[in-house]
Amino acid sequence: MTGSTHTVTNQAPPLVGYDVFAADRALTAAVERHLAPDLAEEARAELSGLGRSCGSAQAQEWGAQANASPPVLRTHDRYGNRLDEVDFHPAWHRLLGKGVAAGLTAAWSRPGGHVRRAAAFLMWTQVEAGNGCPLSMTHAAVPALRADPALAAEWEPRLTSTIYDRELRPARLKAGVLFGMGMTEKQGGSDVRANTTAARPLAEEGAYELTGHKWFCSAPMSDAFLVLARAPAGLTCFLVPRVLADGTRNVFLIQRLKDKLGNRSNASAEVEFAGTWARRVGEEGQGVRVIIGMVAATRLDCVLGSAGLMRQAVAQAVHHAAYREAFGAKLADQPLMRNVLADLAIESEAATTLGLRLAAAYDDGGDAERAFLRLAVPAAKYWVTKRCAPVAVEAAECLGGNGYVEESGMPRLVRESPLNSIWEGAGNVQALDVLRALQREPAALDAYLTEVGRARGADHRLDAAIRDLLTDLADLGHAEARARRLTERLALVLQGALLVRHAPAEVADAFCAARLGGDGGAAFGTLPATLDLASVVERARPVA
Repeated sequence: MTGSTHTVTNQAPPLVGYDVFAADRALTAAVERHLAPDLAEEARAELSGLGRSCGSAQAQEWGAQANASPPVLRTHDRYGNRLDEVDFHPAWHRLLGKGVAAGLTAAWSRPGGHVRRAAAFLMWTQVEAGNGCPLSMTHAAVPALRADPALAAEWEPRLTSTIYDRELRPARLKAGVLFGMGMTEKQGGSDVRANTTAARPLAEEGAYELTGHKWFCSAPMSDAFLVLARAPAGLTCFLVPRVLADGTRNVFLIQRLKDKLGNRSNASAEVEFAGTWARRVGEEGQGVRVIIGMVAATRLDCVLGSAGLMRQAVAQAVHHAAYREAFGAKLADQPLMRNVLADLAIESEAATTLGLRLAAAYDDGGDAERAFLRLAVPAAKYWVTKRCAPVAVEAAECLGGNGYVEESGMPRLVRESPLNSIWEGAGNVQALDVLRALQREPAALDAYLTEVGRARGADHRLDAAIRDLLTDLADLGHAEARARRLTERLALVLQGALLVRHAPAEVADAFCAARLGGDGGAAFGTLPATLDLASVVERARPVA
């Protein structure tokens, strides 16, 4: 006779079957704040619909399946002909199709589009971050293509489409396309001016033949790519289609796929060009200037993607602690765990609030907001993406041994967490970009100081941090050696100013105390005990 030897108790139910948008108070407040009143109702309905999809068991299963079954490269067919194709699990295509249909490539074509897309991208990242890469690059290709009005008129309607068409065929026959990007080469990395790919002009106006390699080319099954290559007049931006207008395949030789730490559902490839047809974008020698619009947009997506990963990590930790009991009480009610959760929560809210503020600046489009973005985007990209990994690791620890097990989903968040800090320029690249903006573009600093100045007088710790920052900015001697510290301060002061103006008092108080006032430790869970931490944790709880 057999009997039950173990009954499972004291476990949190799965965090599933809920509206990811409605359950995120920081995100809903930011959308409400930055959208015009006549757009708010439509946007709420749209984002809640996507939020329910994000929180569904089906979407979460697709995310797990796509990560468990990485893409597979097929270089040749059975007869030895070059194919250069990548096979994906069906879940990948379902996710990508859902992301395109949700408007994650359509921000440029509708009012309030960047704020709405930013909120959607932040949520969709929580389901599966890998498919965010082609969605991000497709979205970001638009400002680069606008350097050539004829190209923009041809390609922009396809880029901003809500139709996902996975077939490789001429773009003119497709209702929607995806774009990738190729700048990194083995000898250069972030130093794109070390580019050795050669571009030889052809008889056709604006057409070139490329010869060279790209060491890192993400989403190689995209319909076209923006790449940098060296033309006779210097480094130039080019559009490389996968399939030519006559239906033949362009020369796009996929040498191998990268075996990455995280982001495993997405294919990242090393590719070679050998007589590859390309169309020039903008003028010869202006490649960096043309591509920078795409880079800035993808850097903002790094901020939003990291904010999404942090939000999901914190949501899982708070959800677990609200159910799990130890030593006679719920974890969330125990002072030390409450401190940890609150500390994580304010980091997550600060990232979300900053990311949506940057998206709103894109929607505004005025000179002052463009100047603000010039400094705020690299500072935010530097700081928010660097905070993602420690948040994910600490949140996993909140689940104890459960958080170390793949089925919890936390290891996937941990593996994904460093990506956005590396992609589109690692920390030093961002910090040096901040220095360039400070030294060459005074309007950028003016716009930044105007933004943080709106919160002056509301919190003495923020006021002191602004004064200290101004002292630092007054003397940029030896600036490169201290560029990281200066960039960190710019980001923290901006986050503090936004939270003081827009977040509940308990959130702003905790942030200013720990991040600006020096009343916090180097690890999470070191907030002053006198703060209203219970309210901070409750605000972060994802109520299903």
